[in-house]
Amino acid sequence: MQTNEKHKIVIVGGGAAGLELATTLGHKLGKKGLADITLIDATTTHIWKPLLHEVAAGTLDESEQVEYMAQAHRSHFQFRLGKMEALDRSQKTVHVSPTFNDQGEELIPRRSFRYDTLVMAIGSVSNTFNINGVDKHCLFLDTTRQAFKFQKQLFESYLKNYIGKDKATVRPLSIAIVGAGATGVELAAQLHEVTNVLAIYGLQETSDVKLTIIEAATQLLPALPGKLAIATQQQLIKLGVNLKLGRRVVEINEAGIATHDGEFIEADIKVWAAGIKAPDWLKELDGLATNHINQLLVDDTLKTSDDDIYAIGDCAACQWPGHPGNVPPRAQAAHQQATAVGKTLINRLKGQPAVKFVYYDYGSLVSLGKYTTVGNLMGNLMGTVSIGGFIAKVVYLSLYKMHQVAIHGYFRTALLTLSNAFRRSVYIKIKMH
Repeated sequence: MQTNEKHKIVIVGGGAAGLELATTLGHKLGKKGLADITLIDATTTHIWKPLLHEVAAGTLDESEQVEYMAQAHRSHFQFRLGKMEALDRSQKTVHVSPTFNDQGEELIPRRSFRYDTLVMAIGSVSNTFNINGVDKHCLFLDTTRQAFKFQKQLFESYLKNYIGKDKATVRPLSIAIVGAGATGVELAAQLHEVTNVLAIYGLQETSDVKLTIIEAATQLLPALPGKLAIATQQQLIKLGVNLKLGRRVVEINEAGIATHDGEFIEADIKVWAAGIKAPDWLKELDGLATNHINQLLVDDTLKTSDDDIYAIGDCAACQWPGHPGNVPPRAQAAHQQATAVGKTLINRLKGQPAVKFVYYDYGSLVSLGKYTTVGNLMGNLMGTVSIGGFIAKVVYLSLYKMHQVAIHGYFRTALLTLSNAFRRSVYIKIKMH
């Protein structure tokens, strides 16, 4: 008896890499009935991870979210809600844990999904480096849920600290961000902008919010050239952000943050943005090879130690020929890896060879909200060029538009851009609930 089953491709993780790959394969394979594509994620919506600092600050328009179910319907793949908990390579099966509501009631039972080809695209989480108190007292920006939690706590703290209090005796709300990479710097600038916007809406006292960035290195933004890092540092100082560089955090408690030199920095809200790693459970994923930060080791086609399993995005440790380390965990890398593996899987069904992944570094950009954008662009013709201001802001925006085009196509992206422009001119500039 012939079964004529379609090739089953399962993608775990709906971040930048996973959702782009599912969309591409859905249009090129799923629509034609050549394969069954299934995307598994623990949440129902997608937000481009570099925008999570805007979610946390409450300034991101909710229309920027992508509903997985709607995207799956439009793009000819299946979406399944759940968190991967185990892998059985011998049975080629992914096990997904039950889904519960806030009251602890089971909504979806434990399930299993068979695959012929599996792609791991689960992204990364914050690396706490086992520092005492980080998990208990810090907020994180790894997921949309965490970003919304931060936003809720931020606004409630504003209300609790300022409304109905005597201005002469009120103590400024203090927010400390550990880590001066792109996330920490962009969040600080966004929070400064939010305090000014809140003043417009009647919370005048919030301009007294105290922002501090704590960084173990002596320079912020290690991915950028020193000249640009210094320019960013000067801009943050101009905004009133307190920079504690060369300070290694040794402990965090409810009251604040202790550094290696004996200083204690008081903080009402503490944010951890000091490095990433892949989730710990990847270390025990049925024998797949990993590195010291739990990333899956992949070859130059992004294949793991199992011939039927690939890894893309932040959870993949891919060597960068000619450079001392691996391909950096950036959105542009995730985009390029999704493209490469998409071609490989299409070839795989045709019996053709895999596509080798070559990473092209187009530079780094950091946005300081409405104040400025800085970065460097890289290319074969112009080498490395430092940019800032309006040009850098346009380039920064174009990176997100590339992601939207990969998901929605050019026409729908254009409509979304116009729609959001009109919405921003009518609705409140920040989310206050």
